[in-house]
Amino acid sequence: MEASRPTPSPSGKRSDPPPPFSTVIRTASHEQHTEAENSSFMSDLLGGRLGVAAYRRYTEQLWFVYRALEETSGTLGDDPVAGPFIRPELARTTELERDLTHLGGSSWQSGLEPLPATAAYADRVRACAREWPAGYVAHHYTRYLGDLSGGQIIRGTAEKTWGFARKGDGVRFYVFEDIGNPAAFKREYRELLDALPVDDLEKQRVVDECKRAFALNSAVFRELGEEFPLSA
Repeated sequence: MEASRPTPSPSGKRSDPPPPFSTVIRTASHEQHTEAENSSFMSDLLGGRLGVAAYRRYTEQLWFVYRALEETSGTLGDDPVAGPFIRPELARTTELERDLTHLGGSSWQSGLEPLPATAAYADRVRACAREWPAGYVAHHYTRYLGDLSGGQIIRGTAEKTWGFARKGDGVRFYVFEDIGNPAAFKREYRELLDALPVDDLEKQRVVDECKRAFALNSAVFRELGEEFPLSA
């Protein structure tokens, strides 16, 4: 079969095909992603300038967010938009609970409350899961693809700075034991994004929700930074 060719534009010139949606969403949210990565709290954490208490507090906030993501995923398994993204090998709640038990003992949940920004983040995830599957995909993408990429830097810092055993308790959240080839998995995930069965207007809404997800994450970092300021 002959390969498809670019469609000529009205001027007679051939126009380039539109970029894949996975590229669009990554490019459009780059500024918000960079802001989150470069927050003072995350910079201090990755720089080894904060103690293990800050790492534990961050991990606690992740637990609230991932519980929101994963307690709702069962209702979305058959959804034509979100269903293909619900992959059991990504599930992180159990691993977070193992890490938190290691960090805080068996009573780590006692008295635990989310930061206000974390509560707002988790509430938004749950709202999307209930009412807007494509919006849930935006949150799914920002979290899990980030875990498989930049999250590995956090794991390495935690192992080196606080002496956690390599891939052991304390950093289980970052270890995807059921994903043998992360690069191939991320490629397949991006192909799912490219094939998202929604129109262009809905795709723009997904992009906007992705930006919102990064903004919600940045708000959590700001509140963590207020709780763990660097000593003068």
